[in-house]
Amino acid sequence: MDKLRFGTAGIPTCTKGNTIQGIKDVKKLGLECLELEFVRGINIKEDKTPEIKKIARNNDIILSAHSPYWINLNSEDKKKFHASVSYITQTAKITSLCGGFSICYHAGYYQKQDPKKVYDKIKEAIKKIIKEIKEFDDKIWVRPELTGKPTQFGDLDELMKLSQEVEQVMPCVDFAHNFARYAGKKNNTHEEFREILSKYEKELGKKALENMHIHMSGINYGEKGEKNHLILKDSDMNYKDLMKTLKEFKCKGVVICESPNLEADALLMKKTYNSL
Repeated sequence: MDKLRFGTAGIPTCTKGNTIQGIKDVKKLGLECLELEFVRGINIKEDKTPEIKKIARNNDIILSAHSPYWINLNSEDKKKFHASVSYITQTAKITSLCGGFSICYHAGYYQKQDPKKVYDKIKEAIKKIIKEIKEFDDKIWVRPELTGKPTQFGDLDELMKLSQEVEQVMPCVDFAHNFARYAGKKNNTHEEFREILSKYEKELGKKALENMHIHMSGINYGEKGEKNHLILKDSDMNYKDLMKTLKEFKCKGVVICESPNLEADALLMKKTYNSL
């Protein structure tokens, strides 16, 4: 990636239209990336992908995507398990056809099981997914997301281990989730952000810092973790020190804003980052 780019999770709130208009609006706003939101279903048909790819390239907008929410690679229900695999592979296929570089998804739930056994099951599922995806794209990144509740699979250590053990896999680092996952008790200071990125670089290499898929927003949380996303200024999420740390570590890739006010907070983060 050429630099750290800021953009929105889905089309901007100001967009009156579809994905193509959303890409144009992202460009007009001065943002540089957009995440295709398939969270409630994969809503882009294959015949629309060539135009989306062309518009994104012409406007220098980097695309990523978020798979449907109802994924659980640790499901005991075979039908749900195979549907989860399909949602991820289909997300990757459409994103690839649109020229996107990365997809993310919530991998699953512990369901009160031994975390190591859950890890092993999810790892095998992801290996199966990668094998299918390689048939049409051996470059797109497939990223389990750092999740916001301790009942959900996906703390940073698990995701980094998966990235080391399965090719074409890297984490989607959601810094707001990483704060909420621990009930707001850690992962929200400059020193802690430095520790996170230092560990990330140590485990995955300097090139991993130049190929990041980041989610950010304000966050509301309780003892059980994430409750909902908030506008940055309505939250105690320390975005200013995070921007400072991302710049300090010369991170590159995309920062996808998931706040209720998508473009305003994406622009706020970009302005903060550029002012440092």
